Amino acid sequence: MSEHDIPKTVVIDGESLTPEEVVAVARHDARVELADEAYEKMQASRERVESVIDSGEPVYGVNTGFGHLVETHIERDDIEKLQTNLVRSHAAGAGRELTTEEVRSMMVSRVNTLAKGYSGIRPQVVELLVEMLNAKLHPVVRSRGSLGASGDLAPLAHMALVLIGEGEAHYDGERLAGGVALARVGLKPVTLASKEGLALINGTQLTVGLTSLFVVDAERIIDAADAAGALTTEVTMGTTANCDPAIHEVRPHPGQQVSAAAIRRLTAGSTVLESHKECERVQDAYSIRCLPQVHGAVRDAVEHLREAVEIELNSATDNPLVFPAGSVDERAPGTDVAAVISAGNFHGEPLALRLDYAAGALSDLAAISERRTDRMLNPKVQEPHLPPFLTEHSGLRSGYMIAQYTAAALLNECRSLGRPSLDSTPVSGGQEDHVSMSGQSVLNARTVADNVATIVGVELLCGAQAAEFLPDGLALGDGTGAVRDAIREVVPPLDDDRQLDGELELAAELVRFGAIREAIEGTLD
Repeated sequence: MSEHDIPKTVVIDGESLTPEEVVAVARHDARVELADEAYEKMQASRERVESVIDSGEPVYGVNTGFGHLVETHIERDDIEKLQTNLVRSHAAGAGRELTTEEVRSMMVSRVNTLAKGYSGIRPQVVELLVEMLNAKLHPVVRSRGSLGASGDLAPLAHMALVLIGEGEAHYDGERLAGGVALARVGLKPVTLASKEGLALINGTQLTVGLTSLFVVDAERIIDAADAAGALTTEVTMGTTANCDPAIHEVRPHPGQQVSAAAIRRLTAGSTVLESHKECERVQDAYSIRCLPQVHGAVRDAVEHLREAVEIELNSATDNPLVFPAGSVDERAPGTDVAAVISAGNFHGEPLALRLDYAAGALSDLAAISERRTDRMLNPKVQEPHLPPFLTEHSGLRSGYMIAQYTAAALLNECRSLGRPSLDSTPVSGGQEDHVSMSGQSVLNARTVADNVATIVGVELLCGAQAAEFLPDGLALGDGTGAVRDAIREVVPPLDDDRQLDGELELAAELVRFGAIREAIEGTLD
């Protein structure tokens, strides 16, 4: 998604939200609007909840306690107090605060699931969330505390506090009390009615919001890694014969075919490749020869995650859910107009397992990228036309030696983060005895994405520098030349040793925010 493709307004209907639209709202402040049909569905759902309250029948989440206290009946006069207490007590997060884009991703995905009309919340409560997004008023949310079942309770409770005029929020560069922040933008807090506190905090919206950001970023990183690998192939005098369509037609994994085609497209027109096609080298190292197979497997892993995200964004994930009477199991409690079912759509496992898989796959993308970087820098394996560590007067100068150290350190961190979804710690007196840990999975995945963007950025910097030492008269491919030029727009050739940290950060931003992809598409189109 290039800058000109980013929507200015995202219409929420509970059915069609995409990861790209989450990014548009979270990262680019796209305006949010509720579709008319969303109001109608929410109002009908609310009327069903009211019928349950009027009946007096004990129904979980409406007039009972929560978790281990599920058997405790709550008197009608205390139901509103119950919902406020729920939000207050569950705002027990810890750790760093979520970034603005992370909070916005959580808010817009929560609006969408409530808009489906199965949560029993009044439309005006959801509309307040929308107005906060459009006013750029962002609750202060702690990042740790979610077990990914019953959803992302603690983070969502911190978000919900501001709706009732409590907690804290950021607005226009200031950190304000929740009620003060609402007043600053002309909004008023709400008093939560029956089930509304639970509707706001029970669900997977921290996980799915942040996973939406991760998926979009990961796809950009993979495209940039293809570009980096193509550039490395050229400057190390490798071959693209390994990307011949015939190879990949007989092992037709979709991602593998995409990456192989990308390498061919990027290197089209290269006189560097033509200059040594009759050389005596029989094979390239695996990090170049197996690029389509490795990059392609990573593509397929991220695509598997995207499938789950697109479903989860448009799912009802809180508990209990409210249905029209007669549309579900007759054993469900309710009235002649409503049926309320307590189940487990809040469980984050469909995302947690795939998040850990995708984060591991992206870590392996970093591993192969780091090895290609070594082949450009390492005097024991680099080509004769390349000076040690890509600097003249090596010894006196260190060139990009320590940039590889940074890549190696970040790769080690990726490998050490583990698989949170394989763990489960029972809570709530044993009532909630198997949880997904999806919140930690997505936080880990986001760390991996940031690290891998830098590692691929290091390879791109080294590839652009290695191109400076190509024999005169040789030209890079149309796509790889555009990649080199994109790097050179922000980072000059390394003519002498200098501080590199800022340049590594610039290269990582080119990777993570799609500038490398845009440079290629702009040139080749």
